[in-house]
Amino acid sequence: MSSSDPVPTPVAALDAPLKKRDDMTKEEREEFDPLPYQWRQELGDVDVTVPVPKGTRAKDLDVKISKKALSVGLKGKDKILEGELCKDIKVEDSTWTLQDQSSLLIHLEKVNKMTWWENVLTHHPKLDTTKIQPENSKLSDLDGETRGMVEKMMFDNQQKQLGKPTSDELKKHEALARFKAQHPEMDFSKAKIT
Repeated sequence: MSSSDPVPTPVAALDAPLKKRDDMTKEEREEFDPLPYQWRQELGDVDVTVPVPKGTRAKDLDVKISKKALSVGLKGKDKILEGELCKDIKVEDSTWTLQDQSSLLIHLEKVNKMTWWENVLTHHPKLDTTKIQPENSKLSDLDGETRGMVEKMMFDNQQKQLGKPTSDELKKHEALARFKAQHPEMDFSKAKIT
């Protein structure tokens, strides 16, 4: 046989029936279907959708959500997914719901709302998070403290561009003016604000 001749395929391999997913070992399932779920994320949360057999009821499911781990399966069967989460979550704000008796939606609330996850479970393939293009957000989407910081930064940037004092500098000027009013006997002609 020369190197250009095709390699014969054993007849038994052609006749072998395809295994159903339920009949596969865990390793065979992971090789065949490395991610048994789909997922998407925002800066604050992650949503995982896990397909389950049609007709599944909530009481048939075995779902465990903890700060650092996630486990999903059907009672009495191998786990569909199980492992350590990429990052910590807020368990009290995370939920799961069964949709149309055919898919499980798991909502995970991130502890750190300023980082993108590379994957859901640490043993699954990683994404390159530097390529994530987030949607433009509105100030109204932000929590109160973050919104205040962003508005202050925007104001200060605008003031600098106009050559005017920033919010911190305005506060210092106001404090000095109040102090001058309370102490008219003092000479402030050489006072500098830094």
